[in-house]
This record gives sequence, C-alpha cells and structure tokens, in this order.
Amino acid sequence: MKDIYEELKRMKIAWDTLTILRNKAGITVARVETDSKSYVLKYFQDQSFRREIRNYRILSSLEIPTMKVIDRTDSAILLEDIACSSVYRLGSREDMADQEVARRIAVWYQQLHNRGFSYVAQNGSDLYDESDDFTLENIAFIKEKTGTQSAPAWRALERRFDAISAMLCNTRRTLTYNDFYYTNMMVAKDKSSALMFDYNLLGKGYVYTDLRNVMSSLSAEAGNAFLEEYGGYDSAEAALDGVVSVVVALYQTCQRETFPSWARCLMQEIDTTFPGKIECLEGYL
Repeated sequence: MKDIYEELKRMKIAWDTLTILRNKAGITVARVETDSKSYVLKYFQDQSFRREIRNYRILSSLEIPTMKVIDRTDSAILLEDIACSSVYRLGSREDMADQEVARRIAVWYQQLHNRGFSYVAQNGSDLYDESDDFTLENIAFIKEKTGTQSAPAWRALERRFDAISAMLCNTRRTLTYNDFYYTNMMVAKDKSSALMFDYNLLGKGYVYTDLRNVMSSLSAEAGNAFLEEYGGYDSAEAALDGVVSVVVALYQTCQRETFPSWARCLMQEIDTTFPGKIECLEGYL
C-alpha cells in the first residue's frame, strides 16, 4: 500500500477511500475515491509491465480512442473509473454475441491497424512481437515438454521452417492488441462506440493475429458482423497464422508450471488439424 500512497502523492491526488481491486503478477489495481470523483490507479511493480504507460502515449499520439488518462508517473497510471461513467460501461459476456457491439469494436481495430502501420515502420524496433517465439529452439522445447517428439507434424514443420520464417519476416507489421476479451472492453451505453483497454500486451504483429483473436471469442454471428465491418483479411496471413499461432501458443503454455486445462485443444492439434495447416501454407511459400 505504501507504493500506492507514494504514487498518488506524486500525482497530487487527495483521496478519501482507497480499495485494492487486484494485486497480481506485479500489477496492483486500486479504486481511488475523492469526495466527488472516482479513479482507477494501476501501479506496475515489474519494470517490464510499465510498457503499458508508454502504450497509452502511443495510442494517444495516433488519436486512437483509449480510456481517459488522468495522470501518470514512470511507474503508475491514473485512469477514469468506467464503473462511474455516464457514457461508457464495462464489457459483458453478452457482448460476445452482440452484432452491434462487434461492429463498433471492429471500427476501433481498423483505427489501430491502419494508423499502426506507419508507426511501426518508423518506431517499432523495440515493440513486443509474439511471433518472435516462432523458433526452432522453441519448437524443440515444446516437443520435449509435451513428449511429442515423434509427431509427424513437427517433421513437416521443420522441413519448411526456413521458408515459413522468411514469409513471417516479410509480412507487414502494424500495432496489434493481442488480448481481446470482454473483460478488457468498454462499450458506450448507447452502443455508438466500443474500445479496448489494458494495453500490457499491445505490440507489433500482422493484422490477422488480432482478427483471429477477436473472432475466436465472438459468436459466429457477431464474428461475421465484426469481419464485415472490418473489411476482410489477407488469406496468406491467415494461412501463416494458422501455423505460427499454434507454435507460439504452445510455447507460451509450456512455460507455465502447470499445463492449463484450456490448452488441451492445443495439444490435440498436433495430431489432428496442425498437419493440415502446414499443408495449406505450402501454396503460399
């Protein structure tokens, strides 16, 4: 709590009530209430997580809508409290099946991607790129961790690895959000707009990573509405992502101490759909 008090003091915020909402993985989130206003403070104990403060600046410079920033230091950021907003509400599970909300969030992603291309080309050298995890060393780690060394899919992938890596390297990068879910979304109460917040995983990548991330969470109808509003995608990127995303997701999952139950479908892919994805990519190499 002492760190939170110190950050508020640096921001010159006089408060009456302070409630810790979350304290996990090096990030503390607190509701800060004064006699007339309510804010949310995010304090980043871990240096690497402080990239979110920079990411708010990046999005603001590109005029991409974000949650309103009240103040910031080098280790904390003070944000509007959406729970008290007269304009916005926090996203809900029901929004994942709402076609109108899907169209609104597609507009936000359009802005992120369209404006992000030039930003990444000029300033993106040090931005997080999850496809950096697509390496032979990480594939070997996955095989060892999962005990799938003899799976034919890995041999097929390794034969094509250089060509896939070259295609991945040449695929145009933009800003990507990388963390879509309703818990990170805010929606106008009249559904006139919607946007994502919580930018810790914001980085650079190719467009289809975000589209896949969104559509995998939306209902079929909402996903179709999202894609119709967004304007389609590059089939070559989709085929590339079908292979790269499996390796990246498995690598990140295998780094955990305990293999989560939701990741079992990833394991099943190795012997089921993954070989077909590698084969589909062949036509683009």
